[in-house]
Amino acid sequence: MDYSKINEIYKLDNDFDDFIKSCEVKIRKKFDHLEDLAEFNQMKVLGAFKSNNLETTDFNSGTGYGYSDIGADKIEAIFADIFDTEAALVRPSIVSGTHALSIVLYALLNKGDKILSITDEPYDTMQQVIGIAGDKAGNLKERGILYDKIPLDTNSQIAYDKIKEKLTDDTKICLIQRSTGYTQRRAFSIDEIKRAIDEIKTINPKTIVFVDNCYGEFTEEIEPSQVGADILAGSLIKNLGGGLAITGGYICGRQKLIDYCANTLTAPGIGKDEGLSFGTSRLVAEGLYFAPHIVKEAMKVALLFAAAFEELGYNTIPRLDDVRSDIVQAIELKDGEKIKVFCKAIQDACSVDSNFIPESYPMPGYEDPVIMAAGGFVEGATSELSADGPIREPYTVYLQGGLNYYHGKLALKVVLDRFKKNNFI
Repeated sequence: MDYSKINEIYKLDNDFDDFIKSCEVKIRKKFDHLEDLAEFNQMKVLGAFKSNNLETTDFNSGTGYGYSDIGADKIEAIFADIFDTEAALVRPSIVSGTHALSIVLYALLNKGDKILSITDEPYDTMQQVIGIAGDKAGNLKERGILYDKIPLDTNSQIAYDKIKEKLTDDTKICLIQRSTGYTQRRAFSIDEIKRAIDEIKTINPKTIVFVDNCYGEFTEEIEPSQVGADILAGSLIKNLGGGLAITGGYICGRQKLIDYCANTLTAPGIGKDEGLSFGTSRLVAEGLYFAPHIVKEAMKVALLFAAAFEELGYNTIPRLDDVRSDIVQAIELKDGEKIKVFCKAIQDACSVDSNFIPESYPMPGYEDPVIMAAGGFVEGATSELSADGPIREPYTVYLQGGLNYYHGKLALKVVLDRFKKNNFI
């Protein structure tokens, strides 16, 4: 096939086709596994649609208080089925994954209660919610909530043997962050999360296990709620939105805990009974329909980048042969300029706003300047091709998303070309 026109459009002067093909040979069998995984999760979604009798009328939008917005109830029942939980809260008024996580903590914690993060420090934005970074008004520390953490062991794994030392009687919530975040460790697998939950529940069955599930949905056959997590939360513009949900977040878990969360989102006495979907129910349902396929494509893109950059001698997280439990591919570039070139190349390959040039700058919720490359049909949707990273040592870039593998493959060509032009390779 003649790609000369495409090469001209993207200003590709270097031919990496043979190199990329050699990388694809290494990961072909892994693609077969992802096909099986996507099929399994697709059946799970279709089964939930069928069990809950998803109907055209569920896509109608109400007004005012939202009493006639029956689609919201149906969507929440479908999410509860998929995550095998008693209840779910799925609303467009949840503005982000951080907001969903914050709702859970504010709903379930009172003065004197303690959060124990067993996966070291949580994601940067959550550190500001808790009050262990920054000085934002209304954080949990300011409200008398206590915090402790268990550092990872020397192999960047959960220090299971330390849980008993740190889990005290006043520990109300144990927080587990599934995804890598801005760390140097891979996402924790469901098996690893189960082992941690079993240990927590053996020590104190009353402690609520709360999993930050962002980026992890549909990357394995089961979810943390199916191995003992009491509650979990995430964003709809990541995996589960399938590239179609325009906003929103979800919280799934035990009925009583979801009731507290709903009352915090709205008000006690209102809970889930009010609140409009603003016509988003169809997009949420359709995005969920596509989500298993989209997650598969994103994981294929991650594998391709891992194969390429490992071949070039870079440390990747996860490594090519590691267990994967999120869609994020971290690449340790060890150079702030390389992060900037990488992100600018990804932006150049984006489907929307490809003419923009990303720069690092201070962002709300982050302690260090961050550079973000993102240009998709939904702003900030990391189910779409994007890359970002804080400008701090060891200068790691975090790639995620890709609605289809071919787009990710093109993006890799652009990144490699720009690295070649800057004498990085």
